[in-house]
Parts: sequence; C-alpha cells; structure tokens
Amino acid sequence: MVKLVINIPCLNEEKTLPLILSEIPKKIEGIDKIEVQIVDDGSKDGTVEVARRFNVDRIIKHKKNKGLGEAFKSGVDAALKNGVDIFVNTDADNQYPSRYIEKLVKPVLEGKADIVIGDRQTSKIKHFSPSKKFFQRLGSWTVRKLSNTKVRDAVSGFRAYSKEALLKLNITSKFSYCIDTIIQAGKKNLKVVDVKIRTNPPTRRSRLFSNIFQHIKRSTANLVRVYVMYEPFKTFFYLCLVPLLPGLFLLFRFLFFYFNNQGSGHIQSLVISAILIIAAMIIFAMGIMADLNSLNRKLIEENLYLTKKEKYK
Repeated sequence: MVKLVINIPCLNEEKTLPLILSEIPKKIEGIDKIEVQIVDDGSKDGTVEVARRFNVDRIIKHKKNKGLGEAFKSGVDAALKNGVDIFVNTDADNQYPSRYIEKLVKPVLEGKADIVIGDRQTSKIKHFSPSKKFFQRLGSWTVRKLSNTKVRDAVSGFRAYSKEALLKLNITSKFSYCIDTIIQAGKKNLKVVDVKIRTNPPTRRSRLFSNIFQHIKRSTANLVRVYVMYEPFKTFFYLCLVPLLPGLFLLFRFLFFYFNNQGSGHIQSLVISAILIIAAMIIFAMGIMADLNSLNRKLIEENLYLTKKEKYK
C-alpha cells in the first residue's frame, strides 16, 4: 500500500487554510491512501479549529513559533512515524494550487525521482517585480551550480519527497528548508527534478521576510553555511588563495630587487608577504580540520540514516 502524506505548515492561516483543504485531491492514481496533516507553528488565531472542521488526519502543534524549517522537520517526523511513502509539502497561503499534487508525486511514484519541486516559472508571475525575478533567477542559478542539480526554482516550497529522501535529509535551518535540502540532495546523490506549475494570486505578504533584501541576506547566509558544511576543504582552499596570491607576489617582488642588490629598500614587501602567507597557511590548516570534521559528520549521518531506516521500516 502506498501512503501519501500532505503536509501544511501553518502560522495564523485561518483565512486561507480552507482554500487549500477544500481542493486537496481525494484520490490519486497509484496512491492507496492520502493523509493530510498540518503543523501549527504557534498560531494565535483559529487555524487549529479550521483544521479540525475539515477533519485533517493529524495536527502537530508547536507551543511557540519556531520557524518554517522546524515546522517542516516536525511534519517529516510525524509522517515517518505514520508510515509515509511519499511526502508532499505545500504552503498554507494558497500560493500553490492543490490540483498539481498529482503531477508532483508522479515522478516519485514512477521511481524517476527522489525529490520533485514545483517550478513556479517565476519569470511569468505578474505580481513579481523585475528585481525580484532577477534575484530569483540568480539565486536558483547559484544553487544549481553549488548543488550540481538542475533545479529551476530553488526556493519553491511545493515539493514531493520519497521516503528514502526523508530518511537521508537532515534539516539544519530554522529559517527555511528549501535551499538546505537541495544542497544536501545534490551531495547525497538524490535525484531531483522539477515540474512546471502555475501559482494562485497572492493572498497576503510573505511572513518569512519583510523585503527581498532580507530574503537575499538570510538565503545567502544559509546557502554558504550548508555549502561549507558539505564542501569545507574546497571552501577554505579558495579562501586561502585570497592572502596567498598577493603574498607570493610581494615575495617574488622582494626577491627580484634583492638579487639586483636593491633588497634593503624593499623590506616592507618581505614583511607584508610573510604576514599574508602565514594567514594563508592558517586558513589552509582550518580547511584540513574542517574537512576532518566533515568526514566525521558523514559517518554520523550514515549512522543516523540507518537508525531511522530501522525505526521507520
């Protein structure tokens, strides 16, 4: 029996939640059972009452707001405990039409993907400003390069996950799981594809960020942190080149003058060169230590995967 769990993180969504719950498909070809759960991330309105009125299968409650990343993590844990085979996450603001859920789960059902992302085709969204469209394209391109995937809409929250993907992924960000999971998926050789969707008109302003620049700031910090976590040696190697190259240039400059009997007037170059090269050596040593820690983390993640696989088999 194939069980699909549809997860909806909520924060004060009593007005829009009925729109999503009323449109969720009751039957999908290849799916034997569909369950709906909401994660109430510290709502102060009637979100929970709306969910009960629609007889959702599960309500996971946070006593206070913990953030979208934690809400997603709670939803995944609850789904695994209840025997999920395919996990779909959608937003409670009615951005993503529920009619696309069948299209979203199809590649997972057919064994063609571990993760399927709904591509909103942001260049065609009318209420997105030109600057927002540009930064969306730039951000998704950066994520594609760093994760070695072909995702066209990196921050889309409308996604389907196989059980295997859920067992292998470990959410490390409270802000948002979107970039975090793509980087991890690429580094763990999970198959990621996307399907084109259209979005509904906006019902409210985003609660994740107040403006596009705050979103860029938080997303960039999260992207860098996750990438360094999985590629520490490469990151620190490139960083050590920043002081190393000018340090070597100044060293060769001093040697040139020294062998032409003019070294006494260029001692400053030698001193600055020594400082820069020592700084580069320290950064390189940090990279080696970070890489050793990364190997240890991989062993821990592998053990965690086997533990979860045994627990939720």
